[in-house]
Amino acid sequence: MEIRIGRNPESNRLQLSDGEKTVLYGAAQVPDSVLQEHCLLMIDDNAIRIQNLDINSYTYVNGRPVESKVISINDKITLGKNFYPLNWEALRPYLPVDIRPLLEIWNEYEDQNISLQIAERRFNTLRSATGLITMVAIALSIATGGRSVWYIALYAVAIIISLLFFIKAYIDSAKIPQKRQDLTRQFQRDYACPQCGHFMGNQSYDILAQNSHCPYCKTKFIH
Repeated sequence: MEIRIGRNPESNRLQLSDGEKTVLYGAAQVPDSVLQEHCLLMIDDNAIRIQNLDINSYTYVNGRPVESKVISINDKITLGKNFYPLNWEALRPYLPVDIRPLLEIWNEYEDQNISLQIAERRFNTLRSATGLITMVAIALSIATGGRSVWYIALYAVAIIISLLFFIKAYIDSAKIPQKRQDLTRQFQRDYACPQCGHFMGNQSYDILAQNSHCPYCKTKFIH
C-alpha cells in the first residue's frame, strides 16, 4: 500500500491519499512548507518506508532529513522546514495490525469452556452414584431377606448424598450460567479487531487467520 501525504491547499489540513480515497486529518494548522504531495509512505507486511517526494522539501525522521528510510511507529516524523509533526494516529487506519495475540484469547476461551463442561459432567457422574448405592441396598435387602441392617445404612447414606447433591445442584444452577455469561462477555470484548474493536465472532483463530484483512474496517492483518 502507498499513501501520499501532504497539505490540502484549500483547508491547510493534513491530506492522505491511498489512490482510492483522500482523507483530511486534524486542524487547519499545516504550514506552507508542507507540500501538497510532500512524502510517500509505502507499507507492506515486512516494513514501513517513508520517501521524500520533492528535492526542494524536507522530510525528517527523528530530526534528520531523509530521502528514503525504513521507519517504525516509534520514530518521530516531521515535515517541512517548520517541522510539522506527522501524527501516527492519522496513519493508523492504513497500518497492518498484529492479530497473533488473539490466538491466546481463543485458546483460553476454549479451555475455560471445556473446564466448565468437564465440571458439569463430573458432577452428574458423581450424582448418579446415589442410584448405585440405592441399588446395592435393594440387592442386599433381597439377599438377606431383610434381616441385615446394612441395607438400611446404605439407604440412609444414599438419602444424605442425594440431599447434598441437591443442595449443590441448586447453588450451581445460578453459578454456572453466570460463569458462562461472564466468560462470553469477556471473550466478546477481547476477541476483537485491534484496529476497529469489532468482535471477530465465534470462529476459531485458525479460520480467522485465513483472512488477509478485517472484514469490518478492512485493516490488513499480520498473523
